[in-house]
Amino acid sequence: MTNCGISRWDDPAEINARLKALTGQPIWEVTDDYYENVVLKYYDEKCKASRAVYEESKNYIPGGVQHNLAFNKPFPMCMARADGAYLYDKDGNQYIDFLQAGGPTILGSNYPAIREKVIELLNECGPVTGLLHESELMIAREINRHMPNVEMFRMLGSGTEAVMASLRIARIATGKKHVIKIGGAYHGWSDQMVYGLKIPGSRALLESHGIPGGCFQLTDEVRPNDLEMLEAVLKRNKLTGGTAAVIVEPVGPESGTRPVARDYNAGVRSLCDQYGALFIFDEVVTGFRVALGGAQAYFGVVPDLTVFGKIVAGGYPAAGGVGGKREYAQLMAAGLATGKHRAYVGGTLAANPLSCLAGYTAIREIERTNACEIAGQMGDKLCDGLKALLDKYGLPFVAYNQGSIVHLECTGAMSFDFSSLSFAKSAAGLLRHKKMMYTRKDSMERMGAAYMANGIVTLAGSRLYTSLADTPEIIDEALNRFEEVFRHVAKTKKGR
Repeated sequence: MTNCGISRWDDPAEINARLKALTGQPIWEVTDDYYENVVLKYYDEKCKASRAVYEESKNYIPGGVQHNLAFNKPFPMCMARADGAYLYDKDGNQYIDFLQAGGPTILGSNYPAIREKVIELLNECGPVTGLLHESELMIAREINRHMPNVEMFRMLGSGTEAVMASLRIARIATGKKHVIKIGGAYHGWSDQMVYGLKIPGSRALLESHGIPGGCFQLTDEVRPNDLEMLEAVLKRNKLTGGTAAVIVEPVGPESGTRPVARDYNAGVRSLCDQYGALFIFDEVVTGFRVALGGAQAYFGVVPDLTVFGKIVAGGYPAAGGVGGKREYAQLMAAGLATGKHRAYVGGTLAANPLSCLAGYTAIREIERTNACEIAGQMGDKLCDGLKALLDKYGLPFVAYNQGSIVHLECTGAMSFDFSSLSFAKSAAGLLRHKKMMYTRKDSMERMGAAYMANGIVTLAGSRLYTSLADTPEIIDEALNRFEEVFRHVAKTKKGR
């Protein structure tokens, strides 16, 4: 496969066994002496402008930040410039950027070719017209060229909106009611999907505050990588309205934080066919990152619908969309009511010229530069280097990757699994371990603070995205900085 970013697929059973061993012992983290006298000293002395912005932001913004990813210990960094593989904060400090805005900038931040096209567009017609623009056709046609299964595409404002649209389509197409997701997966923050987030088996017990319980009556979750449990729920649902769709993150929940077997998606496809459910691939992270044809090309599986986000706007706003087989995608047909059942979707700024052109240009550049493969090679190099350092310092942390998506689990905070067909059993397990989970989450964020104090930006200290902008020299420098942190890690009495 050309322009593929995944060169290997680790055995999920082996990874999960190592994660279980990690959570079965006390937490390993940077020592109090290092954290207080080196890490916190860095923030106090070198990040004064960031702190000042954050302190004032708390007066006007709930929690002081507008996006969940922005909050880091001990306080959020205020970034002023992004360039390729680097971020620069308001104080002028430079960081190697393995957050890459949460994944969308596989070409690197502020990629020149996209920026130039956007500036040209702004000078000619501005970011929006409210009417049809040729760039809408350009991006839909370009996506179809690389993902033939996406015969038609509708661009929306975000991945959350795209998931909402896909579920609405599935219910119209099948006439069925239930939706099954994989425990721990993130499919946006719509009411029916804030269920079983982060921790499998957590159902509506962790993040569903402010959402009426009735919103979850037709949402089910099953254990990751467990086809038997999936079939059991599909059978059960036949008695109460049937299953309209099964939605997955194809590399596993939370961008592969819970990896699945190489043939798992093919097994889900087979079960969907058997029980008459649509199969939805959430490619918000994987689309145009793990391969130019997405995870569906890598796994050789044909989904009925595909959800897009992030890269589909080239790192610019309004990144989202849904597409798939013509018979299903056309159920979102725009225009006047036809008297037929249609999935009502909208958004005043959805598919604006700026986002469409940025996304089209990004996909063309990903193809031209072979970005998926190069970023994947850098992901392999980073992951292999991390593994070598963990061995060198005798640390129980777990490192693995799916191409340019690299995981560094230092506490196993998200490795718990309370999946069960019984709500009572799931709830009992969650409540029994809840304190331990939060202790480990706090430690994970503490490690993230140590990485940033050494000039490395990660996602919560546990996930890293490589990009075309990364070079072997940048990866080597990053590994030197990780080693500086690992040298100061010790076993604690926490987390039991």
